[in-house]
Amino acid sequence: MAIVWIPSLLRELTNGQDTVTIPGSTVGEIIDGLELAYPGIKGRLCDATGLRSGMAVSVDAQVARFGLRQPVGENSEVHFVPAIAGG
Repeated sequence: MAIVWIPSLLRELTNGQDTVTIPGSTVGEIIDGLELAYPGIKGRLCDATGLRSGMAVSVDAQVARFGLRQPVGENSEVHFVPAIAGG
């Protein structure tokens, strides 16, 4: 199962956990698994078209170029990263 790092702004949904293990072979499956375990998290990560604007995901330290279709290995680390604005 993949290790998923939860951004601090979403940890209220995971009872404060900063990492969780979730099965799935794509980012989309990981998000569906997160939703089953932690209802409401999918709506915070995705909109009707995929990942929310301003949200990025990396798999094994590589930015996911294929969005929800990005492959995830059995021992992968998945990080959801909110965009940081500034000037």
